[in-house]
Amino acid sequence: MLIYSSQEHCMPPCHCWWEILKAGTQIENIEEDFRDGLKLMLLLEVISGERLEKPERGKMRVHKISNVNKALNFITRKGVKLVSIGAEEIVDGNAKMTLGMIWTIILRFAIQDISVEETSAKEGLLLWCQRKTAPYKNVNIQNFHISWKDGLGFCALIHRHRPELIDYGKLRKDDPMTNLNTAFDVAERYLDIPRMLDAEDIVGTARPDEKAIMTYVSSFYHAFSGAQKAETAANRICKVLAVNQDNERLMEDYEKLASDLLEWIRRTIPWLENRVPENTMAAMQQKLEDFRDYRRLHKPPKVQEKCQLEINFNTLQTKLRLSNRPAFMPSEGKMVSDISNAWSGLEGAEKGYEEWLLNEIRRLERLDHLAEKFRQKATIHEGWTAGKEDMLQQKDFETASLSEIKALLKKHEAFESDLAAHQDRVEQIAAIAQELNELDYYDSPSVNARCQRICDLWDSLGALTQKRSEALQRTEKLLETIDQLYLEFAKRAAPFNNWMEGAMEDLQDTFIVHTIEEIQGLTAAHEQFKATLPEADKERQAILGIHNEITKIVQTYHVNMAGTNPYTTITPQTINAKWEKVRQLVPQRDQALVEEHARQQNNERLRRQFASQANVIGPWIQTKMEEIGRISIEMHGTLETQLTQLRQYEKNIVNYKPKIDQLEGDHQLIQEALIFDNRHTNYTMEHIRVGWEQLLTTIARTINEIENQILTRDAKGISQDQMNEFRASFNHFDRVGPGKEVEGRGTHRQRTGLMDADDFKTCLISMGYNLSEAEFSRIMSVVDPNRLGLVTFQAFIDFMSRETADTDTADQVMASFKVLAGDKNYILPEELRRELPPDQAEYCIARMAPYSGRDGVPGALDYMSFSTALYGESDL
Repeated sequence: MLIYSSQEHCMPPCHCWWEILKAGTQIENIEEDFRDGLKLMLLLEVISGERLEKPERGKMRVHKISNVNKALNFITRKGVKLVSIGAEEIVDGNAKMTLGMIWTIILRFAIQDISVEETSAKEGLLLWCQRKTAPYKNVNIQNFHISWKDGLGFCALIHRHRPELIDYGKLRKDDPMTNLNTAFDVAERYLDIPRMLDAEDIVGTARPDEKAIMTYVSSFYHAFSGAQKAETAANRICKVLAVNQDNERLMEDYEKLASDLLEWIRRTIPWLENRVPENTMAAMQQKLEDFRDYRRLHKPPKVQEKCQLEINFNTLQTKLRLSNRPAFMPSEGKMVSDISNAWSGLEGAEKGYEEWLLNEIRRLERLDHLAEKFRQKATIHEGWTAGKEDMLQQKDFETASLSEIKALLKKHEAFESDLAAHQDRVEQIAAIAQELNELDYYDSPSVNARCQRICDLWDSLGALTQKRSEALQRTEKLLETIDQLYLEFAKRAAPFNNWMEGAMEDLQDTFIVHTIEEIQGLTAAHEQFKATLPEADKERQAILGIHNEITKIVQTYHVNMAGTNPYTTITPQTINAKWEKVRQLVPQRDQALVEEHARQQNNERLRRQFASQANVIGPWIQTKMEEIGRISIEMHGTLETQLTQLRQYEKNIVNYKPKIDQLEGDHQLIQEALIFDNRHTNYTMEHIRVGWEQLLTTIARTINEIENQILTRDAKGISQDQMNEFRASFNHFDRVGPGKEVEGRGTHRQRTGLMDADDFKTCLISMGYNLSEAEFSRIMSVVDPNRLGLVTFQAFIDFMSRETADTDTADQVMASFKVLAGDKNYILPEELRRELPPDQAEYCIARMAPYSGRDGVPGALDYMSFSTALYGESDL
């Protein structure tokens, strides 16, 4: 290669030589020809197109150094840093320093001005080469050395811009010498590009010189710079079409996601609104477990889908605004507001279903308790009434002796006393049956039938008792013998027997408590009952003493009593058996109370455990909501800083999820223990869930708003200072929250992130706008399309960005198509395929209408109507 060849240090870089040759002079030896600075100054004037200071014409060393310094100063003024290169080295003929200086000049004036899509000169030149050679097989440009060794890259560049100069189809990758010489000869003959490189050096070198290749390729770039305008136009069209394609994809994704979410809500609400009660506690517990699975497994993914749907919708609307497209209007019934309304209906049904489940469980628990109590009392009463009808219907008094009649009369009096004592139990049985009916007990028919039998029997006993009493009273005058001791025994034994039966009934009665205090009250009542047992035992001994005295009298006087008490069926054996039963039930009751006390202690522990976490998590969620609100409204740092801070908040919030799950576990334990209240906290699990879901939605929505602001700022070319100025103006006129005073009047100002119409108009006037009512109404229709009378910060930023930044318009896209069409009013499919990527070229061809003008040709397409359609009905 000629540039920087180790055998020819004396030869100047060919690019410089060519420039000087065009100026009417030439360089023979690079170490000698630049020493006096004259040819160096001439080179700079030719390559830069500017005049330098007048050179010194003397031959002395000082004159040479002065000329070289003038050249170096000119290079420095052009923003080029010369490291370790001084005038003395050039004057002394230092070949290394001279070559370094020449390369710096080439890089600055021949390569640095190359720019493709805001990249550096080298990257831009490489990107330009890659794009131009992309359609050619066997060409893969990745660098400025080995990618060019086979010569196909140079031939592809020439053929892309001047296809008539080279027959590219006849070239072979395995013949690099022919390829390189063909490219160099054609470039020198037809493109006025000097032969700067040597084919033998390139092929014979493992890694060709990168600077030499770059310098030679830059000559092609400058030679074909006229074609750059068409490429720029094609890039603009590609950009617009890519945005349009992406927007259409987002619209389709939104429609599908919205349809799926609404369908899930439509299927779920009827299940939550089903209020058909179950007859058993197990069935209702299964319903509650199904509801927990819904809350834990099925609903959380749908919450994420709803949040993602809102984020996609906001992103799509932002992209449409930034590209001057009409706002996206979803299908009927699939607006974000429709989904929010459907979601609110779902949550309302969910809340009502949970309350109904808990109420039904309480009702069934109460019903089971009452039904068991009814059965116990009914069994005891039926046992007592068994045989009473037959007894009252006996005619034994008709053949009895006087003493027997008197005994029968006294016995009947004792029975009446016993009957009266059982009146309360019958009323209790009827009251329990009535309550079971009112609570819609599933087995109410059998309860009612049994209660009716008891009441009918009770009425019959009352009538029979009255009838027998009247019969005995009629014969009482005939009977005078009565045994006072039997009567006393009967009178004292009956209430004592009733007391023991009541005690046994109370000791076996089931109980339901929900607090420590309630079980402590039952325990205290039980202790009071145990304190009465010594007195009751004394009463038992006294009653047994009466019976013993009766036995003694019967044995002494040989009374014919057949060994039974004529006034009562209660025997000492019955009293002793029931007394022993009471003594056995007392420790059993003690054990039941101790176990229930332990259960209530565990319930209290669960309440405190839940409350200790809920009282921390609830305020934490509220604090995070307030912090996020302050970050999104107040102006601290750049948008990227705010976004980083919000994402850190989001990470911290997600890391907090295990504590929510732990609280859910504690809440499940509380529900399984049937605990329905908690005086240690004001927070319920529902409050925590709603707050958590709102927190996740708020942080996602806030991050999305900041990202949209960054997207707006970058797309519109708004600087950070402008963005800060917009935020400061918006915050100054931001509305004050309800019940708050204006800042500076005693209370901290609470911003809402909104401006009403009057504040917005004042803000625009303060920024120098002179608005008529009609103009202000037009602006409000843009920033407040829903006519709510409020302006959000995003709408304010969109308006200000349109006022301060330039964006692609329909006219600009139309002009770009006209460039590709060669100033024709129509464009041909082959022109689109040549200048645009294949997918976007086919996109345009499929959507462009045929050109109907008289100057058209077969296959001509109408790019003007297509450009207008890309931006909707009007260009904002």
